[in-house]
Amino acid sequence: MDALENLLKEIQNVKVIDDSISYTEYIPLDLSVSNIELSKLAIDDATIFEEFIEEKLLKNNAKVAFGGYNEERNLYKRSTVFNDNQTEERNIHIGLDLWIKAGTPVLAALDGTIHSFNYNNNLGDYGPTILLKHSIKDQPFYTLYGHLSLESIANIEVGSYYTKGQQLATLGDATVNGNYAPHLHFQIIKDIATNVGDYPGVCSKKDLNYYLENCPDPNLLLKIK
Repeated sequence: MDALENLLKEIQNVKVIDDSISYTEYIPLDLSVSNIELSKLAIDDATIFEEFIEEKLLKNNAKVAFGGYNEERNLYKRSTVFNDNQTEERNIHIGLDLWIKAGTPVLAALDGTIHSFNYNNNLGDYGPTILLKHSIKDQPFYTLYGHLSLESIANIEVGSYYTKGQQLATLGDATVNGNYAPHLHFQIIKDIATNVGDYPGVCSKKDLNYYLENCPDPNLLLKIK
């Protein structure tokens, strides 16, 4: 475990969505290729997928479903963003998803400034996206917030400062978020290179080692379960 990962483990009391919801009201959600239940579901239909998640939450008396880091998924086969038949398929998720209804407040994980933002408007993409830049104990890194509402990026500026827990955005719905059931894609990035308003949240098997090293498990910071 490197310096940033050790630092993330030390930080306490972090939330990235609605602070009024306790982590005791979160449940894990398995969207991996090994989940047989998903093979019977039209997961490329955002409405059906949202109903599936709401049913899971209701059955477990929960408000948020979470998971997906280093998870191989079939969810991306529908989009050429991840599968163009010319390069190796990208199907391994390297962020953490938090599934909850559209309009839910999204919070800055830590003190930081807006590095960049963009409307990544492709099928299966992030939709409205914000990246924050952080520096703790002289350790620079970034956090990415994907699948936001369009309003979230309407009146923001690069360099604006947000404090830990301050509302940064709200979640978007399927009409703007890449055609997914509403959720937040939250990702930690060490080296953002030249990326602006975007950063890969799904990778191929051949690139997995690099992305796991460059994008630590977000639950080191969130400590959900």
